Amino acid sequence: MEEQTALTKRINELARKSKVEGLTEEEKAEQAKLRQEFLVKFRANFRAQLDNIEIVDD
Repeated sequence: MEEQTALTKRINELARKSKVEGLTEEEKAEQAKLRQEFLVKFRANFRAQLDNIEIVDD
């Protein structure tokens, strides 16, 4: 969870910088890599939640 928070924090820092002053090519590449990493983790967590759902029919 702590890793996810650090990842999100860095993504947000780059997004803010992008809006204010723009990003260098290296920062753009880092931003794209971090976003992909975030999506992979998000999808895995979401899949785990869905796999743990148990449907009970009355």
